[in-house]
This record gives sequence, C-alpha cells and structure tokens, in this order.
Amino acid sequence: MHIGHTCGRDGATKFTVWAPLAEKVSLHIVAPAEQLLLMRRDPRGYWDVTVSDAGPGTRYYYRLNGRTDRPDPASHCQPEGVHGASEVVDHSGFNWRDEEFSPPPLAEYIMYELHIGTFTEEGTFEAAATHLEELAGLGVNAVEIMPVAAFPGERNWGYDGVYPFAVQSSYGGVHGLKHFVDACHRAGLAVILDVVYNHFGPEGNYAAEFGPYFTGKYNTPWGKAVNFDDAESDEVREYFAANALHWIDRFHVDALRLDAVHAIFDMSAVPFLRTLSERVQTHSRESGRSAYLIAESDLNDNVVVRERDGAGWGMDAQWSDDFHHSLHSLLTGERHGYYADFGTLEHLARAFNQTFVYSGQYSAHRRRSHGNSAEGIPASRFVVCSQNHDQVGNRMRGERLISLTDHATARLAASAVLLSPFIPLLFMGEEYGETAPFLYFVSHTDPAIVKATREGRAREFSAFFQEGTPPDPQDKRTLDSSRIDRGQWERSSGAQMLACYRELIRVRRNHPALRTAGYSRLLAQPYGNILSVHRTHAGRSILFLLNVGTDSAEAELEAAGGAAGSYRQLFSSDDVRWGGTGRSEVADGVAVLAPRSALLLEKLHVDGEGSGATA
Repeated sequence: MHIGHTCGRDGATKFTVWAPLAEKVSLHIVAPAEQLLLMRRDPRGYWDVTVSDAGPGTRYYYRLNGRTDRPDPASHCQPEGVHGASEVVDHSGFNWRDEEFSPPPLAEYIMYELHIGTFTEEGTFEAAATHLEELAGLGVNAVEIMPVAAFPGERNWGYDGVYPFAVQSSYGGVHGLKHFVDACHRAGLAVILDVVYNHFGPEGNYAAEFGPYFTGKYNTPWGKAVNFDDAESDEVREYFAANALHWIDRFHVDALRLDAVHAIFDMSAVPFLRTLSERVQTHSRESGRSAYLIAESDLNDNVVVRERDGAGWGMDAQWSDDFHHSLHSLLTGERHGYYADFGTLEHLARAFNQTFVYSGQYSAHRRRSHGNSAEGIPASRFVVCSQNHDQVGNRMRGERLISLTDHATARLAASAVLLSPFIPLLFMGEEYGETAPFLYFVSHTDPAIVKATREGRAREFSAFFQEGTPPDPQDKRTLDSSRIDRGQWERSSGAQMLACYRELIRVRRNHPALRTAGYSRLLAQPYGNILSVHRTHAGRSILFLLNVGTDSAEAELEAAGGAAGSYRQLFSSDDVRWGGTGRSEVADGVAVLAPRSALLLEKLHVDGEGSGATA
C-alpha cells in the first residue's frame, strides 16, 4: 500500500492514509485552491482518493471525523512546520547524475558523521555539499548524516522528528537532500542516513489520532512504545518498512543507521527488524543497488547481526559501544555512569579480540550480567569510534576528547580507531582537532515541552554524576556554540592533526592487511602500559602498539606478541609532522614509544626487503 501521496503520469495524485480509528476522513486541500473531498475506506482502515488537479506544490491536510485537520503522517514535506499543511512532491522530476557511482563494500567503509545544522555556518544541505571534496581528500568514503526527518522549529539533533518521510525544510527540504546525496556520489562518497524507528518526538506528533501507532504494553523514555507487536501492528510495521525503502529508492541513500534498536520493543515471532532486513535485501537484489542496514544497539546481543537463516535479524552491521567506552575511560580516567564497567587495558584488549567486552559477565553499572558472545561474527559487522554525537553531546558541556585530554592522546585514539579491525567512524571536526563542543539543542514551540526537556536533561546528568547547570537546549546560542570552526584547519595544530588523520586513512586504505574490516588472525594483549595488537593476513604480519601511559615505554617485539624477525615502521602517531616528539621508533627488535603514542609496524621478509606493502 503506497501511503502518503503518489503522483501519477497523467497528472493526477492519489492520496492514501491509514486511519482505522476514524469514522470519516476527508482530504482538505488548502492551496492553491481549497477543496474538501471525502475519501473511501478499505477493510484494513486505509482511506484514499485520487485528485486530477493536485500536482506538486499542493498543500493539504486530512480532516478526521469532519472536525480536525491534521498533516499527513506519511508527509514528504512540511514547509510550514510540523503543525502546518503537508505538501505534494513529485519525486520523478529530479535529475540524478550519479549513474557512475559505485559505493564501496561495507567492509571498506570509513565513515564520517555530521550534523547538517552545525557542519556549516548556514546549516543547510547546500552549504554542506561545498565541503564534500575536503572529506574526499581526507580519505573517508561514507558520510553519515544525523536524522533529517521533519522536527519542530529549526534547531534539533533530529531525534525529535515527527514526520519520518519528510525532510526538514530549514535544511533545504526534499530537493536539498537529493542534491546533497547526488553531490556526495559524484565526490565518491556513500551516504548513510540516520533514521528513528523507536519513537516520535513530543511536538507535532499526531499519529495516534489516525491509528494505533503506539502501544501501552511497554514503558519507554518517550512514553508509549511504537506498536510493533500489538493489535493492528502489521500496518505500523509496513509504515516503517515503507519508510526505509522511501530513502533508499527516492533519495538514493546507500545505508540506513537505525537509531537505538534496543528501544524497539517487539516480542513478535518474526521481529520487525528481521522483516526489515529481508525487505531491504530483496529491494537491493531487484534494483541492482546495494543498501545496508546498520543498527545502533547497546544490547551486546549477536542476534542483531546474525544471519536470518540462523534466527538472527540480519542487520549488515551494528555499532559497538564497548570499544568506545574501553578507549575513552582508559584515556580520560573517567569512571562514572557506564564508564564504571571499563578503565583497564584488559578491557581494550578484549574489545579488539572479542568485540563485546561484556559477553555474559557481570556489569557493575547495570547490576546484572550483560551481553553474549560475538565469536564467529566478522569484525566487518561492527562500527567503532572514539567519539560521536551521543558520546560528546550527552556530556553536560559537550566536550570533545581533545578538550578532555591533549593532542597526543587524540592522535592515539584516532590510531586505535582507524587501525582497528572494525569499520571506523569519525565525528565531524575531530580530523583537525575541533574544540567547539557539541551540545544538545532544540527549538520547541510548546512551553510545557520546553520545560520538560530542560528538566529531563538535568535528570540525565544527575544520573551520570555530573554537577552544575547544563546549557539551555532551547537557547539558540547553544546551537551556535556547537558549530564547527573549519578555520582551525589553517592553524598549525589543526593542519598537523589533519595531516595525521590523512596519513592514518591512507595507510588503512592502501595496506592489504588493513584495507578491509575483519579480524583475519588477530591477538591483542597488554604489555605493561602498552596494548600489543598482532595481525596476520595473506602472509603479511602487522604489529600495532599503543602506549596508553603518560610515560615513555619500551617493548621487545617478540615478547609483546610480534613474530620473530625485523620490522619496518608504517606509521607513528608521535611523528613530528603532526606535532609529535619524534621519539617513538623501532630498532633491533625493540620499540620505544613516547607517552600516549602508537606505532604500526610490519614484519620484513627474510631477505631483508620490504613486504611489498604500498603503505
């Protein structure tokens, strides 16, 4: 069932809405000329009407039971905001120029997360597109944009969206997003779109007036849960499955990042996420265009990425928070909140070796056992980072890692992520040492919701043992202070950090043993304050050493887990070219590492020649 509106080739537009709770539904066209047209109902609660003169630009509501006008729950455009009329969009009119683009395999993704509203001063798709060549020059090949579904006002992270099919007008709307995706593809960048299927935002959420989109079976931080398994949930599941295909088909998006799937409550015998992965894979096969599903999950449950024939959900990849938490707590010394479960070198070694640090062990933070094993699941099914919008933005002051530590530690963290066996993700600005915070911001119009938002954030920080008063999320200055300052690229430290990231990415993309996410043969083990990560692939032997201590350290390569023989240096985070001391080196089977530094080494052939790597 094509919910929303569909523009036909004959100029007519068909309107369809699921409203099983209504006794009567009318299409109320308000522009360009007002019309009120009674819709007809089918047995499943879908109402439809076809209008010959309601082409692109037509603005409309659905009138429920002859009394209340509401926007279309499947609206593609909300030019007057979340309370205003919906607008008809003809998707066939866009001139795509990305025919030659071939996205990389997921295992070769190097992801870059950005927020459209703070990535540039203008905060639009058009402005963001002017910087795509810079990202391509950095070496990333996939851009992940935070949610763009229509939300109240002009300022929001995107997780308060209430029209999952619509594109935020203040960013540039439907055509702005299409131009951005097209420009990404022409720059050689895949596009990942963050979508939210676990809740609707609190303002402008009229879906429940149309049908049972929500259920009281479960409690969530946002109120009633989205109805994925209660009465009439089939049509709700279809709504969200159609949404995924909407972005992939009409907007040429290459992958979807599914927000917080652990907050999707679904006890169905065949869970919605399993059905969704099947629908997307079928669409990819039939269309000839691959599309991936990447789940954000804190469950540490292998069911997320296990294949469907093994009772898994069949997601292509998932985020691994344990890697971030292990690295962050080790480098910052923070032990509050969920960081209480981490903080040792052994935790980071386990993240490298097993992905899930908690795979059934007792979690002090949760006060229960947590997780199961990821054994047998390739590292190419997991995304890792040293910072992202959640880990930065959910701090009271929105501090980035470089503001909590120093440049040497930031380079070490970047090395850990980009030279890991997992899919790496960078957060906008970290590549040049951005120091602007990333704070939580909104622009609600309902005073009660504004008050609740302020109080809710204060409670969250209290639970995370952070004292003080958080910046006001409703204040426009909170967003303004979160904009990245690309001018830092031109300063000495910014240019050096950027050079370091470029070299890390170049080494990863060019070296056969590093290019594709995957374990190959990997063993990570602590050696004093050094984490030693030994990898072999196709006869190539790599030794990656990370000194997490604040003093210099030495490591005998064989004792630290390296294969016998001589090694050459492929990368040092302590190189003077990016502001290091230049003291980290390897000689006579011993590596010397400056404080908070990393070395990447490759074993030489017996004849003393290099291994042929192009790194």
